Amino acid sequence: MILLKSLTCTVSKQNPIWFLLPIFLSSTKLTFLMTSLSKQEQVECREKADYANVNWDELGFALTKTDYMYVMKFTEEEQMFCNGTLTRFGNIQMCPSSGILNYGQGLFEGLKAYRKEDEGILLFRTEENALRMKVGADRMCMPSPTVDQFIDAVKKSVLANKRWVPPHGRGSLYIRPLLMGTGRNLEVKPSSEYTFLVYASPVGNGLKGVLNLMVEDNVHRATPGGTGGIKAVTNYSPIYKPLTEAKAKGFSDLLYLDALTGSNIEECSGCNIFILKGNVISTPTTHGTILPGITRKSIMEIASGFGYQVEERAIPIKEVFDAEEVFCTGTAMIVKSVASITYQGKRIEYKLGAETLAQKLHATLTGIQTGVIEDKLGWTMVID
Repeated sequence: MILLKSLTCTVSKQNPIWFLLPIFLSSTKLTFLMTSLSKQEQVECREKADYANVNWDELGFALTKTDYMYVMKFTEEEQMFCNGTLTRFGNIQMCPSSGILNYGQGLFEGLKAYRKEDEGILLFRTEENALRMKVGADRMCMPSPTVDQFIDAVKKSVLANKRWVPPHGRGSLYIRPLLMGTGRNLEVKPSSEYTFLVYASPVGNGLKGVLNLMVEDNVHRATPGGTGGIKAVTNYSPIYKPLTEAKAKGFSDLLYLDALTGSNIEECSGCNIFILKGNVISTPTTHGTILPGITRKSIMEIASGFGYQVEERAIPIKEVFDAEEVFCTGTAMIVKSVASITYQGKRIEYKLGAETLAQKLHATLTGIQTGVIEDKLGWTMVID
């Protein structure tokens, strides 16, 4: 017993017997072993056995390589997605003439898995991501996995990378499903083969700090009839240049205007926007140029439950001048207050702090996502 206690508490990743630790800790003798340890020692031992070697408190929003990814193919012969498998995370091979590389025929999604206080794992509104991918695939002339195939792939990816799901309250496992045209194709036409791939990475608790936005009135993120309303891979790199220039000036992100009139706000580079005036919360309507965010949709439902009047409409840029509060929503940031918006040299500042609606919405949504608040809306799914 003394030997086991010593082993459990002193092994490290560099120790050649490290690989034995999960075996000890997963055996039926764990209870007997753990009772001889202090509470702190028990916590340390469980973390060594059940978690990857990560400094959870320093996680941001960047890739940390995990163990596995999920891959499923659509072939010209089968004419359906089938035979999905888990494989070790790593680079993939692709023909230089593939549709994704030459013509940008691809989509992606983003969602998260959260660890509960009891170590269970929750997914949040996964079906919504699956349905949004199907809509995007139709627009991009691509086949897509069924909703069940999508959810199954996400579940398997999370469970295979379970040790990378951060401890409760210290982050989440970000999941990135990709749908790509991977068949050989020199001509401008849809691919004949497709790959659905899911990988994951642990990330911290939202993007740090508040947002200071600059209105971009020269470059437009999306145009009517385009692909702004879906998560096409081609939507993002065209705004890298103005975004990089804005960040060099000290701004967090850009707020884009509509391409037709140049007078209505639409969204930021990767998130939706809301303004608050009195008891009314307004957000731009998603009419093909704005991504229908799942966090956006959830926040609208929560805010309505709080008694706010929530409306989707065209919002002239001049209305941000007298808004009481402005906040953005997205999978990565969840809900984040906007500290200021700068437009044509004029800077407008907004309410911040613990008493803001943004903070209340953030606390409620993350409480549901992590199992702290009862999910009465049926948004979460336990997979452990």
